[in-house]
Amino acid sequence: MKHTNTIVNIVLAISIIVLYILHFCSNDSSNCKSSKISSRAISSSKEMPIAYINIDSLLQNYSYSKDLNEVLIRKRENAQATLTQKARQLDADMQEFQRKHENNAFLSEQSFKSQQQALVKKQQNLQQLEENLTQELVKEQQKMNEQLRDSIYKFLRSYNKDKKYQMIISNTMNDNIMIADPIYNITNDVVDALNSKYKKSED
Repeated sequence: MKHTNTIVNIVLAISIIVLYILHFCSNDSSNCKSSKISSRAISSSKEMPIAYINIDSLLQNYSYSKDLNEVLIRKRENAQATLTQKARQLDADMQEFQRKHENNAFLSEQSFKSQQQALVKKQQNLQQLEENLTQELVKEQQKMNEQLRDSIYKFLRSYNKDKKYQMIISNTMNDNIMIADPIYNITNDVVDALNSKYKKSED
């Protein structure tokens, strides 16, 4: 008897749920339509006027970016070569000074102090030169970054006149976008267009 009552209760509960759903779908169409609206919203999300650019990939493949990077690398190498040359000269001078000191080759105490002070001055000058060259490289890199950024922004404003995206997002190492449909990725299209424009400016 108890088993029969349990089955009857389950059947009644299911019937009530079905009647509840039918009642609200017939009397309040907005509840039923909400599921249709949400499904339409999901399907239309594929057509959202949003795009993103993978900045790492863009910088690796944009010719202007590569050219600027090569210029900066050459300047760093030149600065390092200058410092290395002067450091070697200073090291040679210090070894010569040490040799003279060990062999009592200085004619006077004044001569010893004078050459010692000259070496200290050369060392200070080398340190100052290193700081100056480092600052110059930092400023040069900032300047190049601004030129590169302006180049990309200027192009995107022109590019978007036809594409009419409401938003173009930058993505670096998946920091901003963790998962996205590839249809929103316009990196290759932008890189191709940028390189084409850059090539024309060089001709």
